[in-house]
Amino acid sequence: MAKDFLPSFEWHRVMVEPWSADAFQNNLWIFLMGFLVATACGLVGNYLILRRMSLIGDAISHSILPGIAIAFLVSGSRGTVPMFAGALLAGVATTVIIEVIHKKSRIKQDSAIGIAFTTLFAIGVILISLYASKIDLDQECVLYGEIGFVGLHPPVQLWGMNLGPLPVFRMAVVTVITAAAIMLFYKELLVSSFDPGLAFTLGINATVVHYCLMGWLSTVVVNAFESVGAVLVIAMLILPGAIASMLTLQLPRILMLTVVIAAMSSFFGIHLATWLNCSTAAAMVVVASGLFILAWLFSPTSGLVFKKLRHRSDSVPEFPETATDVLNPQPGK
Repeated sequence: MAKDFLPSFEWHRVMVEPWSADAFQNNLWIFLMGFLVATACGLVGNYLILRRMSLIGDAISHSILPGIAIAFLVSGSRGTVPMFAGALLAGVATTVIIEVIHKKSRIKQDSAIGIAFTTLFAIGVILISLYASKIDLDQECVLYGEIGFVGLHPPVQLWGMNLGPLPVFRMAVVTVITAAAIMLFYKELLVSSFDPGLAFTLGINATVVHYCLMGWLSTVVVNAFESVGAVLVIAMLILPGAIASMLTLQLPRILMLTVVIAAMSSFFGIHLATWLNCSTAAAMVVVASGLFILAWLFSPTSGLVFKKLRHRSDSVPEFPETATDVLNPQPGK
């Protein structure tokens, strides 16, 4: 039955050919882009998970659509700079709108997120529908992305060296800045995420930290959606951190495991896409989802299997070893 739905698995075609001489360079850029996107999104996503704000990444990713359309209408250009600026401003505006709705009304934060992103996304769809004849913009590309074409972008030349395609170079810069910012402001991010009240008593302005985190989240999402798409970027924001948090409770280890999981998702996603002949970005997310299921089942700290085994061992009654223990029970037994 499975043969009717899945193509046959050929080891050489699926596992060897993607890294052969003909395909190596293109797949290397795909791997690096997927790894960088998953790492940057995953590192920021850890703090969204701590703050119970995971869905705000979904809101920002959807608000990019009207930002791109408005940027074209204002600038009359489809260049990288106006498109990036419009998307970034739309992401920051989404964060502000959500906070205003949440703090100036009785609407809870999850409802404010739903109101903001559905409204902005609908506006984007209307704008693109109205100006479809003037804007050469593929909605499916914005929603789903296509990481498979990342190697076709013009390379970045610096001091005579080829630093790779522009999207990969730009995402590498964003990822390095993300990691550096987390190391520099680790205490501020940690305390404000767990207890904003305590942060204020320690001299940390939790409100400023929050808006800085949301602003940088917008930057990461805008850079990532070009390759993984607005719909799939939310998975990269949540899955790596969620998997790591099931394997350990220490935040430094969670951050390190996030990078490892990002690499595994990107690498095996390429092979899954080769096997199924499907979207590479979607395959990377499916691999990450598979890793989550494995962690959910077999995590030594919170896995279902180990919980079941511990429950059985705790429920087994302790029997006395000898008859003497029955006649003369010792204290504590």
